[in-house]
Amino acid sequence: MHGLLLAAGAGTRMGMPKALVRAEDGEPWLVRGVRALADGGCAQVSVVFGAAAEEALPLIEGTGASAVVAADWAEGMSASLRAGFAAAAGTDADAVVVTLVDLPDVSAAVVRRLLDPPPDARTLRRAAYAGRAGHPVVIGRDHWAGAGGLAAGDRGARDYLATHEVELVECGDLATGADVDRPQA
Repeated sequence: MHGLLLAAGAGTRMGMPKALVRAEDGEPWLVRGVRALADGGCAQVSVVFGAAAEEALPLIEGTGASAVVAADWAEGMSASLRAGFAAAAGTDADAVVVTLVDLPDVSAAVVRRLLDPPPDARTLRRAAYAGRAGHPVVIGRDHWAGAGGLAAGDRGARDYLATHEVELVECGDLATGADVDRPQA
């Protein structure tokens, strides 16, 4: 299983790229995201960088994650997703678990739940919180070209997922799944 942590955006509402944000305890959100994917069952994790990539790269040193830089990151989440798919295409992974850096309460427990039963190349599965679809999303290899092809701007796999049968896995008992777009008070 290959985990993709999308962390390329400029974070304009946050006031800084989210790849550089740290939790109150000082831990980078990047490290939390990598740990959630790795401890959740992803043997490989790739972090997709864009804005402030040079500053953010050192934050994942020692995590075991590999870095992917989306040169066209300013186009939006779609560029990050395509870069992640390209990185995973060179592996033997049947599926990827895609999550976002700005979901600091999504833990390994959420990822583990999404990976049970083990996904295959046909899988489309996503976490739900109180019945509302969210991230992470498990996308089987058979869907990478289609999802990447429909991705545009800040709409990653959303349009593709809307036209396909996707298994929702309730995770509201494990996390809120809420993305953090603004500095916390």
